[in-house]
Amino acid sequence: MRTKPPPPPPEPPFDAILLVSFGGPEGPDDVMPFLENVSRGKPVPRERLLAVAEHYHHFGGKSPINDHCRELIAALRVELTAHGVDLPIYWGNRNWHPLLPDTLREMQRDGVQRAVAVFTSAFSSYSGCRQYQENIAAAQAEVGQGAPRVDKVRPFFHHPGFLQAVTERTRDALATLPEAQRAQAHFLFTAHSIPNAMAATCAYEAQLAEASRIVADAVGAASHELVYQSRSGPPQVPWLEPDVTDHLATVAARGVSAVVVVPIGFLSDHVEVLWDLDEEAREKALSLGLTFARAGTVGSHPAFVAALRELVQERLIESTEARVTPRFVGVGPALPSTCPPGCCAYNPQRPMARPS
Repeated sequence: MRTKPPPPPPEPPFDAILLVSFGGPEGPDDVMPFLENVSRGKPVPRERLLAVAEHYHHFGGKSPINDHCRELIAALRVELTAHGVDLPIYWGNRNWHPLLPDTLREMQRDGVQRAVAVFTSAFSSYSGCRQYQENIAAAQAEVGQGAPRVDKVRPFFHHPGFLQAVTERTRDALATLPEAQRAQAHFLFTAHSIPNAMAATCAYEAQLAEASRIVADAVGAASHELVYQSRSGPPQVPWLEPDVTDHLATVAARGVSAVVVVPIGFLSDHVEVLWDLDEEAREKALSLGLTFARAGTVGSHPAFVAALRELVQERLIESTEARVTPRFVGVGPALPSTCPPGCCAYNPQRPMARPS
């Protein structure tokens, strides 16, 4: 008579939260080492790195993204405590300190066994979700036996708290236009361009289009479009278009007098937002006679922080096998926290998005 195999040991409860982000230089001496980390193993010419480095040096050699993470952690800690969640929050980056392997070592030393991860990306794509999971797996392998287990929250592009924060930032930008131009202003929702081959394996475009539609409807936009920015890689490799700066000429030719640019694909005003939109796109718009307004990213907006707290709580409840009803706006359903096999698959040896 065959004996049944023993049941698997119970999973450890979540005992920490991990914020996972891209990383960015903290000063001029960090810029090139950071860019070399970003481009390692990818066919990025040295001249391209030097050109991107100048964007960072234009802003003092420091990316705002790390300060954004610090602010977000501080706000999230307060929000979680107010709702009875008492877990430590750790922070690890893909490309600059604190790097994920170092963070997982710290968590291991602190006795953390299992963490719920929040990625600083609302949308599904290889570079915005799957690659972060690969980064975590590589860090766990580097740490070795006893490395904490890490499970993520679901993509949150249509969580009502995220969309409320985007909507309020967009209304604030619209209010800066002359009153006579507000009703007919054209809205350009922007996100980081990715290679078409990457877009073909994920729902990035569809999610961006849906989130943009919801926000445009909420602010009563007369017209809106989804455009892209920050494209890199060889020109012969097709990436998502149109580019926001190039597209401004088309918008002006339609007789539009004012545009509101909404960086819906980004969570913080980091260097790509500051350079590509506040410098290049703004200059192009003004040269075309367009009145230009740019919405802030969600940053540490209270509605967004509350949304992250809710997503963490949702994952904590899921781990107990209790029923939970994820909230979302627009086309559903809410995506699962655990990605199916092959989700957002992409060959990482192909040219990748340039640094944030």
